[in-house]
Amino acid sequence: MRRLFAIVLAVLLWFGFVETAPAQALYDNLTPCGKSEAFATRMKASESPTAMRRYEQYSKAGLLCGEEGLPHLIVDNPAHAGDFIIPGLMFLYIAGWIGWVGRGYLQAIQKGANPEAKEITIDVPLAIKYMLSGFAWPLEAFGEFTSGKLLAKDGEITVSPR
Repeated sequence: MRRLFAIVLAVLLWFGFVETAPAQALYDNLTPCGKSEAFATRMKASESPTAMRRYEQYSKAGLLCGEEGLPHLIVDNPAHAGDFIIPGLMFLYIAGWIGWVGRGYLQAIQKGANPEAKEITIDVPLAIKYMLSGFAWPLEAFGEFTSGKLLAKDGEITVSPR
């Protein structure tokens, strides 16, 4: 019951149950990189062709630069979701996929003979089976959480006697 209460409380706080004034981010000190003098100075000072291409892409992409001529990443504005929010969520999804597949593979080899050898020499057909089914890891994790299979029971957790 305490876990359910903690989850409900976390979700309510996450979605703004506590009323606060919305943050007003002002970007008065930022200018488009293509119009920034400091950015143009940095661009002219760069010597490598890779840096030049990067500066050209920054100026064409409409990124905002500060007074020092460096691009700034804006994360609190939905108009800039493609800059940080979408790649960040993709990273979390892919990292979760890798972790979920690894967890499933380790649990599967524990049921067979000689699991230590299968940790060193990977059973490729079994690993591919888990890799292909891992795309739905958020739904599977939620299902295991609600059924109680995801978390260990309190009695299964060892506590160091101190």
